[in-house]
Amino acid sequence: MIDVLVIGGGNAALCAAITAREAGSSVLMLESAPCEWRGGNSVHTRNLRCMHDAPQDVLTEAYPEDEYWADLLKVTGGLTDERLARIAIRDSSECRDWMRHHGVRFQDSLSGTLHLSRTNAFFLGGGKALVNAYYRSAERLGVQIRYQAEVASLELEGSRFVAATLRDGERIEAKVCVVASGGFESNIDWLREAWGPPADNFLIRGTRYNMGVMLRALIDAGADQLGDPTQCHAVAIDARAPLYDGGISTRVDSVSLGIVVNRDGFRFYDEGEDFWPKRYAIWGRLVAQQPEQVGFSIIDAKAIGRFMPPVFPGERADSIPELARKLGLPEQQLVDTVNEFNAACRPGSFNHAVLDDCVTEGLTPPKTHWARPIDTGPFYGYPLRPGITFTYLGVKVDEHSHVHFGGQASPNLLAAGEVMAGNVLGKGYLAGIGMTIGTAFGRIAGAQAARAAKASGERVQEAIRAAIG
Repeated sequence: MIDVLVIGGGNAALCAAITAREAGSSVLMLESAPCEWRGGNSVHTRNLRCMHDAPQDVLTEAYPEDEYWADLLKVTGGLTDERLARIAIRDSSECRDWMRHHGVRFQDSLSGTLHLSRTNAFFLGGGKALVNAYYRSAERLGVQIRYQAEVASLELEGSRFVAATLRDGERIEAKVCVVASGGFESNIDWLREAWGPPADNFLIRGTRYNMGVMLRALIDAGADQLGDPTQCHAVAIDARAPLYDGGISTRVDSVSLGIVVNRDGFRFYDEGEDFWPKRYAIWGRLVAQQPEQVGFSIIDAKAIGRFMPPVFPGERADSIPELARKLGLPEQQLVDTVNEFNAACRPGSFNHAVLDDCVTEGLTPPKTHWARPIDTGPFYGYPLRPGITFTYLGVKVDEHSHVHFGGQASPNLLAAGEVMAGNVLGKGYLAGIGMTIGTAFGRIAGAQAARAAKASGERVQEAIRAAIG
């Protein structure tokens, strides 16, 4: 019998598998995707949000624990477990040496992301390189890896894990199981259950393989669940993006430098509420609440070069009426919206790197920072759709990553990554914190799984000795 079974193939699963193997356990990892699509949403990531009290390698200045916690508290509106959140935050200050040991490399912040140089460590080669490094390390350590191994159900005795059954009927027993198989964002039917018809207009910027099968199995088995099924990491991405796996390149980062309107040409939210890395993940949800789940980011020439350009070029026009026609927006309403915005802008010292004093006055909704008139041609517009990265509905875990049933921890069933991220993220998002949660609780789950497997083996040996005696 295998010691530790890990269900999943992304960052959290790999961290759990490697950690358990380093502790001496035999480990089998089941990835539902084929090898070429392995890694889940982790392949689309770029960085890890890190606590640090002084400058460290690729990180500048300091980002202490209490500031990190305050940032998280703000974006979640208090929907977070402080104890578990602080565990992840503290782990982020010390995990990079472990990551490097397993082949992950870091680089300085890229142009367009320099405002993250204090808070986030960027992976050299991005998430794909990180995943590949972990797979190489796992294989070198002797972790068994099976691809296209989709688990269909879990066999439990009460809260105790017994076995997993694959889609083809194969049954796999293990002393301990770690579920790190992601959320349900790729399951359009489940999204429709939560959102209704608007879900048909969503795009999935992450992996197509996160169907929520294990999350559903855990909930059906009586695991304590938490979170709102409509809460998710949802980004405003280019409406021309593919249905799945668009990744970071489809994100539209011009929002805070201009205005965003709906299909009727009206603004609907403060584009300058806070720094983009703290607010970008609310915009998918905001667009999802608009008619036909569509929005449009409108900027002028002054914004060009100040944001990471998306893979699709924006529509370009020499006037606002022309831009409205190209985007299919009501011409006069867009002109009126832009004129009203321009008239409300108050002079200030524009600085996109700080919360500046460029604001609107007497405008609803306001723009509280970086408000400059849209008056310098050429003008650009990007069509937006909600891009769902991962969902926050999950299972309750404790500080050791054990899944809870009726408020009690399972002795040998653990969870890590997106399937339990709702413990920390009830809503909102901070750039890079998904990788922080997955890395921290992946390693915790791996270490705890190895301990539980060893204890199970010792109990078996004691039982054998008692029978012989």
